[in-house]
Amino acid sequence: MIPVLTRADVEPLMDWLDLIEALVEGHRLPPAQIKDVLLSRGDDKLLSRAAWIDGLGVGVKSVTIFGGNAPRGLPSVQGAMQVFNDETGEIEAVIDSDLVTKWKTAGDSLLGARLLARKDARKLLIIGAGTVAASLIEAYSALIPDLEVTVWARRAEAAEALAAQYPGTKTASDLEAAVRAADIISTCTMATRPVLKGAWLQPGQHVDLIGAYTPDMREADDEALRRSRIFVDSRATTVGHIGELKIPLNEGVIELSDIISDLQQLIAGGGGRMSDNDITLFKNGGGAHLDLMTARVIIARWRAAQS
Repeated sequence: MIPVLTRADVEPLMDWLDLIEALVEGHRLPPAQIKDVLLSRGDDKLLSRAAWIDGLGVGVKSVTIFGGNAPRGLPSVQGAMQVFNDETGEIEAVIDSDLVTKWKTAGDSLLGARLLARKDARKLLIIGAGTVAASLIEAYSALIPDLEVTVWARRAEAAEALAAQYPGTKTASDLEAAVRAADIISTCTMATRPVLKGAWLQPGQHVDLIGAYTPDMREADDEALRRSRIFVDSRATTVGHIGELKIPLNEGVIELSDIISDLQQLIAGGGGRMSDNDITLFKNGGGAHLDLMTARVIIARWRAAQS
């Protein structure tokens, strides 16, 4: 019988540091084949993201996006991921898409920070107060045990509610001051126009951009890109697809050569932080290959618990 793995089944078994080690190993395998398919019926959508990595198999994550579900008491995004065996093509598991997305998204940023942030970075500012922000607090706390977390959100009450869930977490009312004081700035908003200004950035900081995922969305302004050494998780899923890079590339603010490395290149030893004064900027695009790497960890953790 094919296992159906839910958040309740597996989340207590997961570990952030083990996940990023698995992401490192996944990026040492041959590059993934990746394909996205988007179907629409009016405002309703079906997004399917597929990846095939030689050695890990095949993963297909499909989610429906129905914006009118709130009055029905249903989430707007629902879905599942199927994982297929690399040698036989057999289906190995069906996994709750929320579980995969949570661990993939924060794990992607966590790996970027481990590779690019200063080794003495301790002060994390999170811009945004949604579900991704909560997972970032958990993930970064695993990487940096004496982490100091501050949250800023457009709605102060949202930041305060999130901070209340994690003892020791502070909130900020002045975004500029909070940015200037941070070692790592992680943005997880739904902004279409930049909320992070490059003029506020300080030498040595690491910027972790998560929120923008469409061609018209941006969280950081042109100056932030100009002042930073720019990195991405995958060129294939960010350059030309996400406004954070597509817009400034099209407008001549930056050039393709300004994007120094992606995760595969970084892990192989290419580029990276050159000094403690560098400002590093990492764009988390969260492609299907990362879903597959994460799903493999989920399946392995579940199987180990059964033995």
